[in-house]
Amino acid sequence: MQYVDKAYYKGTYNGIILTEDNADRYLTIASRQVNTICRGRIEGMGFDSLSPFRKSSIQEVICRQAEFLYQNESVLETYLSSYAINGVSIQFGQAWNLHVEGGIAMPEELYQTLLRTGLCYRGFGYYG
Repeated sequence: MQYVDKAYYKGTYNGIILTEDNADRYLTIASRQVNTICRGRIEGMGFDSLSPFRKSSIQEVICRQAEFLYQNESVLETYLSSYAINGVSIQFGQAWNLHVEGGIAMPEELYQTLLRTGLCYRGFGYYG
């Protein structure tokens, strides 16, 4: 389940951060994460049946999330929640500009874009 391919990333989105070698990996991970944040509704409804607005919003978020994952991989893969050295401490988790849900970290701006699609609604049986 990959809703963005390398051709879309390079051509339509004009992505320059991911390489030919790693684009598929990060786009696949980002696609899975976005579908999870949307409660499995992208896969459940079928990507092709979504409105053009939803499709373009989802594809943009996937491209940007894939870049976010690539650029922050070392921090995101740590199992630490916080640490301190010589009186200086750092904590990982919810921040004003980061949305964390179900172990998935995503910039808040991207999460807000997904919310506008109506696919993140937690209510029963609502698909917008």
